[in-house]
Amino acid sequence: MFVDEVSIEVIGGKGGDGCASFRREKYVPRGGPDGGDGGRGGNVVLRANRNVASLLHLANQRVWKAQNGEQGGSSQCHGKNGADLVIETPVGVMVFDEAHDLLLKDLKEDGAEFVVAQGGFGGKGNVRFKSATLRSPTMASPGEKGKSRCIRLELRMIADVGLVGMPNAGKSALLSRLTKARPKIASYPFTTMTPLLGLVQIDRDRSFVIADVPGLIEGASQGVGLGHDFLRHIQRAGALLHLVEPAPMNGTDPLSNYKAIRRELEEYDPELGKRHEIVAVTKQDLPEAESVRQRFKDELQIDAFLISSVTGYGLKDLVNHIDQLLKPKARW
Repeated sequence: MFVDEVSIEVIGGKGGDGCASFRREKYVPRGGPDGGDGGRGGNVVLRANRNVASLLHLANQRVWKAQNGEQGGSSQCHGKNGADLVIETPVGVMVFDEAHDLLLKDLKEDGAEFVVAQGGFGGKGNVRFKSATLRSPTMASPGEKGKSRCIRLELRMIADVGLVGMPNAGKSALLSRLTKARPKIASYPFTTMTPLLGLVQIDRDRSFVIADVPGLIEGASQGVGLGHDFLRHIQRAGALLHLVEPAPMNGTDPLSNYKAIRRELEEYDPELGKRHEIVAVTKQDLPEAESVRQRFKDELQIDAFLISSVTGYGLKDLVNHIDQLLKPKARW
């Protein structure tokens, strides 16, 4: 099961109470206060880990609380600090304060950490209150409560290239041909139910990451079909690879399908409409493929690639073009 959005409550640990005690030793006639401070409560820390694929492990627990600090002891013994609670997340998680819908942190690098809820400070022991006028203080302060907040975690995959297109356009087939990813492939639409990442290895020193999301349909930006929940995963992509099926099973026009997807991208996020786009007509072995590619050139002034994931036709030129396009840009 793939989970890419979850809301949880995080609570820092409570600080330990200070201790109120006095020395009572045989050879220390005056004695005096010797209560130690309480330990600090643990923090709740989010840490990005590239080995974590989704937020599923957070979906079944609403409240996450760090360990409390221990109470101070006599002989000015400091209470033990509470252990931090480290929550592992996938790389690419955006952390929002749910109450104010405010972005707190974008964990887009492996190993990045963010203290989302601080633990409370420990209370002071009575030795802290000793003064020239107050020789035997009996008071000690309690530990502070840890900070708490409700947060929303949204996973947005980090890829150099995002695959877009209508269902059954051949996105999963292309991903399986270019990478070691093994998405489900079938002759019917909507075989891809979760976003997938794959690494395209060109040579020893050159590679790029490609993301496949469920097929989009008209109205996806308003929540129609499967694409609405996954459009966020292509927002980080440096370029978009738009696959067009030359002979759709439902008899629709390939160019009209292309324009419909473009509208959905722009309505969801205007920046996606400005993203560099590469168009590729898939299933080159079909008789309609060449004529569709020519229509893109004549009607839309777009030089579309003609490819086949089955035979490998045109894939080398496509991969080299993407590599050249990404070279001057910073990779995620």
